[in-house]
Amino acid sequence: MNTVPVQEAIGMVLCHDMTRIVPGECKGPAFKKGHVVTEEDIPTLLEIGKEHIFVLDMEKGRIHENEAAERIAKAAFGPGITLSDVSEGRVNFEASPGLLDINVEALNRINSIEEVVLATMHSGQQVTEARAVAGTRVVPLVIDEEKIERVEAICAEYPYVVGIRPFIHHKVGVVTTGSEVYHGRIQDKFGPVIREKFAKLGSTVMEQRFSSDDPIMTRDEILDAIAEGAEMVVVTGGMSVDPDDQTPTAIRATGAEVITYGSPTFPGVMFMLAVRDGIPILGLPGCVMYYRASIFDLVVPRLLAGVEVTREDIVAMGHGGFCATCEVCHYPTCPFGK
Repeated sequence: MNTVPVQEAIGMVLCHDMTRIVPGECKGPAFKKGHVVTEEDIPTLLEIGKEHIFVLDMEKGRIHENEAAERIAKAAFGPGITLSDVSEGRVNFEASPGLLDINVEALNRINSIEEVVLATMHSGQQVTEARAVAGTRVVPLVIDEEKIERVEAICAEYPYVVGIRPFIHHKVGVVTTGSEVYHGRIQDKFGPVIREKFAKLGSTVMEQRFSSDDPIMTRDEILDAIAEGAEMVVVTGGMSVDPDDQTPTAIRATGAEVITYGSPTFPGVMFMLAVRDGIPILGLPGCVMYYRASIFDLVVPRLLAGVEVTREDIVAMGHGGFCATCEVCHYPTCPFGK
C-alpha cells in the first residue's frame, strides 16, 4: 500500500470508500471505491481529513475488503435472509419475518479467524417485520484470501450460519377460565390481547371458549378445541396458587405430557407447557395480558417456527429472564430472554 498526497492524486482511482461524517446529519461515503479523483475533489478530500489517498499493490493471494465481505456473506446466509450491497466494506443480512436462527458454534469458529468479523443479533429472537439482523466485514483494507477460504470451508460444514425459521400458520384454540368471566361479572380482556399477539406472528385464533373454575369443564373445552382442529391451545386464567385456580389440574387431566409448570422468568413464572399428541397446550399467567414482553414472547414464537421447546430450554431462560420493565419497552431489541 503506497501513500499519495491528495494534490498529486488527480486522475488516480480510489481503492476504497472514503467516509464523510456530519454530526447529527449523515454518515456515508463521500467518494466510492473506483472514483477517479478530479481537481474539484481536492477541497472535499481535505475537508473530510484526507490529506493522502492509498494506492494498493494487489499482491497475489490478497483480496479487497469488499470482495471479502461479499464472499463471507454469501457463504454464511441461509433461508429467509437477503444480502445488502456492500458499503464501506460491510454487508448486512436482511431478515424476513420468522424466528432468527444463528449457528453459534459456526459463528464462533468464523470469528476466531483473525481479521474476520461476523456479528449477529441473538438467536431465537422473533422478527415480525423485515430488518437487518447481522453484518460482516474484515478488519484490514486488504486480507489474505486464504482466510476467506477458511470461512467458506467452515460455512460449508453447516446448512447455514444465519437464517430464519418462518412462522408456520397455526389455528389456535383459546380457553378462558374463571367464574367471574364465565358468569359475566367482568368482561374478558385476555382474549383481545391473545388475538393480537398471534396475528402478529401469522396465526389465527379460533372461537374463544369460556369455562368456570371447574377443572373438568376446562379439560373438556381444551379437548373440544383440539377436536375442532386447534393446532395449539392456550388457556388463560387460573394459573396462580389460589384454591380456585385449577388450570394446571385441567391441563394435566387432558392426558398431556407436562414439559414444565413454572418458568424462571419475570414476568411469566406461573407458566405451563404441555403437549398432547403433538399439540402444545399452554397455561398462560395473567402477566401476559399486562406486559408487552413475557414468557409468551419467549416460547410461542419458537413453537410457531416448529422448534421443540424442552424443559432444558425453559431452565436456560433464567439467564436473561429478568425483565428490566423499562419505562419504554423496546422488546425484542433488549436483553430479556437472551
